[in-house]
Amino acid sequence: MKLMISACLMGTRCRYDGGAYDSMVLQNRLEKCTLIPVCPEQLGGLPTPRPPSEIRNGRVITRDGRVVSRDGRDVTEAFARGAQEAEKIARACGCECALLKERSPSCGSSIIYDGSFTGKRIPGEGVTTALLRRSGITVFSENQLEELLAWIAAQGS
Repeated sequence: MKLMISACLMGTRCRYDGGAYDSMVLQNRLEKCTLIPVCPEQLGGLPTPRPPSEIRNGRVITRDGRVVSRDGRDVTEAFARGAQEAEKIARACGCECALLKERSPSCGSSIIYDGSFTGKRIPGEGVTTALLRRSGITVFSENQLEELLAWIAAQGS
C-alpha cells in the first residue's frame, strides 16, 4: 500500500521551526507500506524555518477562515497551493490514505490551534487534510497509528 505521510514525521527537518520528529517507530510499524513523504507548507512555497501559522475564524478554510502567521501575514494562498500539490502527489502515486501531523494548520486531522497563538486547541482539520478528504483519501494522524494499521489490514494490503 502507498501511504502519504507528513515529511516531518519521517525525520525531514521541514517543521515551521526547522525541526522534525523521530521517525523510526513509524517507519518500523509501516514497513509494509511504500511511504510518500510530503510537506504541504514547503510545497506551497513557504520557507523553513518560517513563522508559525494558525487557522483563524474557521476550523477549516471557509469564506471567513484564513491562515495567518504569527507575524500577521495572511498565508492562506500558500497553504491552499501546498494542499493542491499534496493532493496531486497522492493521486499520481496512488495513495488511498495519508498519515499526517496532528495540530498542523496543513495536516491536522481532528485538532488544530485556534488562531490566537496562545496554544489553545480546538476541533478542526488543516487545509491539506480537508482537501484530501474531499478527494476521497482517508486521513489519519500520528495519534491514530493503530487505527491506520487496522484500516490497512482491512484493505487487504
